[in-house]
Amino acid sequence: MKTTIFALGLAAAGLAQTPVATEPQAAAAPTELPVRLKNGNTLISGNQRGWVREVNPKGETVWEINKDDLPGISLYTVQEVSRLGNTLINNWAGSAPSMADWPKIAQVIEVTPDKKVVWALRDWTTLGPASSTQLLDEPGAAEKGELQR
Repeated sequence: MKTTIFALGLAAAGLAQTPVATEPQAAAAPTELPVRLKNGNTLISGNQRGWVREVNPKGETVWEINKDDLPGISLYTVQEVSRLGNTLINNWAGSAPSMADWPKIAQVIEVTPDKKVVWALRDWTTLGPASSTQLLDEPGAAEKGELQR
């Protein structure tokens, strides 16, 4: 079965979808990882640029968090985002200046719509450089496209 993977880029005129691979095994990680929200907007993880943005169908940014917007927490490589009311940010340390800094970096952060940190997880002993989460209590089935991720 052939699958097309899309990278979502923000162009000056709005959102543009560009196919980056047609075979799953040949796919490189896209620069931005989009999540279509139930409100029709798209939540995008900025990968190594360290941001999260929600854009409307016109391509306008309606909500965002940048690298140093959260007190005491820097975003380095935002690998994945999820939204169930609050936003869950998966923050990989790969673009940190030094591997010695990795244990100080929050791997997963939950933020409210007004950008307040609910909690942040730093557990390098158990998780190592993990950069992805699965929300077990999210209603819906991934195989039916019912999850917002």
